[in-house]
Amino acid sequence: MLKITEGSIAVADAVRLCRPQVVAAYPITPQTHIVEALADMVANATLDADYITVESEFSALSACIGASAAGSRTYSATTSQGLALMFEVCFNVAGMRLPIVMTIANRALGAPLSIWNDQQDSISLRDSGWLQFYAEDNQEATDLHYIAYRVAEDPAVLLPAFVCFDGFILSHTYEPIEMLSQEDADKYLPKFEPKDRLDAKDPISFGMYATPDYYLEFRYENDKVLKDARTAIQNAGKEFGKMFGRDYSAMVEGYQLEDAETVLVAMGSICGTVKDSIDEMRAEGKKVGLLRIRVFRPFPSEDVAKALLKAKRVAVLDKNISLGAKGAVALEIKDALYGSPVPVYDYIIALGGRDVRKKDIREVVALAEKGKGDLFYGLRTEVL
Repeated sequence: MLKITEGSIAVADAVRLCRPQVVAAYPITPQTHIVEALADMVANATLDADYITVESEFSALSACIGASAAGSRTYSATTSQGLALMFEVCFNVAGMRLPIVMTIANRALGAPLSIWNDQQDSISLRDSGWLQFYAEDNQEATDLHYIAYRVAEDPAVLLPAFVCFDGFILSHTYEPIEMLSQEDADKYLPKFEPKDRLDAKDPISFGMYATPDYYLEFRYENDKVLKDARTAIQNAGKEFGKMFGRDYSAMVEGYQLEDAETVLVAMGSICGTVKDSIDEMRAEGKKVGLLRIRVFRPFPSEDVAKALLKAKRVAVLDKNISLGAKGAVALEIKDALYGSPVPVYDYIIALGGRDVRKKDIREVVALAEKGKGDLFYGLRTEVL
């Protein structure tokens, strides 16, 4: 069914169709509309779930831990400082192998305070052990929730998942979205059958104390299962495509890559602007392409290396900064291309919600062609 609706409401509708049994969340801009909509659904009996009202984001995810460990399909949503407040709990969720799905309406972190979009919040949790999906538009943001639950709850995976979409740019934008019916959602996403659960009749423990003799092995297991999740992601995305015509089996997506000399790499809604700019440059004879990363964790290193094999140069658009180093995406791209002669230039761009226009993409391409990179693009030097 095609609906013209706000991104946040579409996400809330998709979550409803996934039939979570417990929702625990704390409202924070620009995520608020999602959890408001879900609270309304619970209150009006259109979603059969327990909605836990909590006093903070830390409490929200902590409540999700208890619900998930007890065997419930569990959901939360947050952004920015809220995600930062969950930092400790995020590591616990992944270490306990609990398949919680959480929407991140990406927003800049303070200080200084900003309510506008970049991807610093979820990127800062890249080492926590969560699967990380990044949507280009609201159709993808909606669909990725079904896929996230399908992958997270796979007995071979059992890991939590972030579904990230850009705050305000997508969360508060109205788009036509093809929504699944409840029947179709149920066919794709089976009822959650937990492998292990808390049960007074059969006691087990989650998140036990680990001495130095065993801690390393726990981290190895977490790393291995996250990397191995690539297969589950590809299979889930392929089956979604077969059932509904939108294939998400690829962890990266190429645009005009076949003969591209300069390849831009990006994640999220900025990719729409990049594609428009590429079309204009192509009409002028410039061989420019885009590699869009849909799944950041596990990082698809082999797919990236294969896609960038023929490029003369790579320009990464990073909506984050690993302070003291580079953007996190550029660091991953450099690692994937280790040993390759292809130069990788990093551009820290659009932090704190600064607009990116087609002319900015053109300027980035021109800088890369001149071999000028590893800089904050659009820096207002007059105020420094």
